[in-house]
Amino acid sequence: MTTWITICDTCKREGWTAESEGRTDGENFADLIEAATNGSVRTRRFSCLMGCSRACNVTIQAASKISYSLGDFEPDSDAAIAVVSFAKLHNESKNGQVPYRQWPQPIKGHFVSRHPPLPAED
Repeated sequence: MTTWITICDTCKREGWTAESEGRTDGENFADLIEAATNGSVRTRRFSCLMGCSRACNVTIQAASKISYSLGDFEPDSDAAIAVVSFAKLHNESKNGQVPYRQWPQPIKGHFVSRHPPLPAED
């Protein structure tokens, strides 16, 4: 199953103003994540993941695997590369769990929640 990174494209960090920024922090973060994937995982943008107090937010998901919500990133290349690196590990994992020792350092402390896979339909 392909792992997807869903990026909130409406996220705005504290202090953001349309007059000074023009683009949202989420749009900037999405650009960086998309550039870092090199086709290894899939990405999509979604308008509002409802984690506004912890912008910039992403989810890492795949069918039949544990999913993760992460946030409170600076929209920079180090964070984007770390998100993609974790997503690649998630993609390689049978159930979506990635051992803590393998987590890229820049994503530690950014996990918001973990979601179990949906049950198989009868």
